[in-house]
Amino acid sequence: MSTNQVSFTDVSKVFALRVDNQVQKISALKSVSFEVGQSEIVTLIGPSGCGKTTALRILMGLETASRGNVMVAGKMVKGCGYDRGLVFQHAELLPWLTALQNIMFGLELKGMRGAELKDTAMRYLDLVGLKDAANRRPYQLSGGMKQRVGIARALAIDPEVLLMDEPFGALDAQTRESLQGELLEIQARTKKTIVFVTHDLDEAVLLADRIIVMRGGSVQEIIKVDLPRPRGDLGTLRGSKEFAETRYVVWKALHNANEQRH
Repeated sequence: MSTNQVSFTDVSKVFALRVDNQVQKISALKSVSFEVGQSEIVTLIGPSGCGKTTALRILMGLETASRGNVMVAGKMVKGCGYDRGLVFQHAELLPWLTALQNIMFGLELKGMRGAELKDTAMRYLDLVGLKDAANRRPYQLSGGMKQRVGIARALAIDPEVLLMDEPFGALDAQTRESLQGELLEIQARTKKTIVFVTHDLDEAVLLADRIIVMRGGSVQEIIKVDLPRPRGDLGTLRGSKEFAETRYVVWKALHNANEQRH
């Protein structure tokens, strides 16, 4: 049995908003509990406003839970830390730095210096296939290349868990499919634990070992994905009976989530 790298236990989050001089409380998460095993890819999916991004932000330490506990590698989450790396929907690269320097920047914040700094950054740039683009600045990179740099930057600090908030959502379909395959290859090589937020049903099934379907701030269902690994040929996988069956199970859970939301 794999060791749990992430643990949510009875996590709730309430936001207090001031509207017309009155404070309104909005419940974003309600008693959310789930676990993510070591080297597992878990996707969070559900309708807009279901709480998946809030859960990811709490896991990263950008938000604080109103109740409950969140743990990473057996340690309580208290603010941001180098045990977690985050890839945003948009790469958020520093425009005045090269691709290599963007990766080095995160390593410098962690305290790395000297030859090790550049060597480590270059190794992770090579991991995402961008060694030849080391000296390009963000404006010289395509959307997909920027996301590759963002992934390399997050991986370079060697986090226990890689968090991804719709990282391919703003890309064209062909680039998105290419990066899905590359992410699976990178995960197979690094064995990183990944928590991935997406709106895309196919993406959730293609990437995940398990899919957490959310609605109204709660976990509605956790679905195991019994597709073989490694998942090299995603085109063939999409056409398989196993993919279609799993996709339908998740679609049905999402359909129920949408019905109960209205």
